[in-house]
Amino acid sequence: MSAAPLVGYSSSGSEDESEDGMRTRPGDGSHRSGQTPLPRQRFPVPDSVLNMFPGTEEGPEDDSAKHGGRVRTFPHERGNWATHVYIPYEAKEEFLDLLDVLLPHAQTYVPRLVRMEAFHLSLSQSVVLRHHWILPFVQALKARVASFQRFFFTANQVKIYTNQEKTRTFIGLEVTSGHAQFLDLVSEVDRVMEEFNLTTFYQDPSFHLSLAWCVGDARLQLEGQCLQELQAIVDGFEDAEVLLRMHTEQVRCKSGNKFFSMPLK
Repeated sequence: MSAAPLVGYSSSGSEDESEDGMRTRPGDGSHRSGQTPLPRQRFPVPDSVLNMFPGTEEGPEDDSAKHGGRVRTFPHERGNWATHVYIPYEAKEEFLDLLDVLLPHAQTYVPRLVRMEAFHLSLSQSVVLRHHWILPFVQALKARVASFQRFFFTANQVKIYTNQEKTRTFIGLEVTSGHAQFLDLVSEVDRVMEEFNLTTFYQDPSFHLSLAWCVGDARLQLEGQCLQELQAIVDGFEDAEVLLRMHTEQVRCKSGNKFFSMPLK
């Protein structure tokens, strides 16, 4: 989720429209009889000026280096807004303490792993909305989840995930209690997706809280011995049972750079 770049002058545009308004008409007295108006001369725009406005009308070129090496699931297109529905999790200090132990250990197997900037549990895939669909989509979503009660869930099972394209790998904590409530929420979110002809969620979802990620498919390095060791760290962490029992209070929708919060009852 770009302003239209400027392009070199051409034979169309506002300049021609102003010229059209000044064209002579027979008998309007703009030119003396028998006199032919001199043609207006156009000069080419210097390359130094044209080079000030690089780009194309389709939008900016994706540069994965600016996003930690991440590659878009779908190409950027002006007017399309990447949209995602999820439950946010505000990490407590004790949770970050646990992550401070888990991440360095995982990095001994995959050094390029980095911590997630924010934490959430997905209720939808990332889909594309046209700009004028955003508010109707959010209004439909609010109506669907308005009757849902807040609930507790536990996420304490370490698991390795990849995205569909296998271009990114994640270390996550899988939900082990509260799964039924997540399924009920997804069912309502899916109905909204269907109303807008968008892709629904996975058939057999593994609800989870992603902790860290890296570029590429790192399952071979992280599954097996590393996974067992990470699980042992979680199981042995002080007050882990209480720490990883979490409370959901709202559903959130992110569309482009806009956030919409829908409190649960």
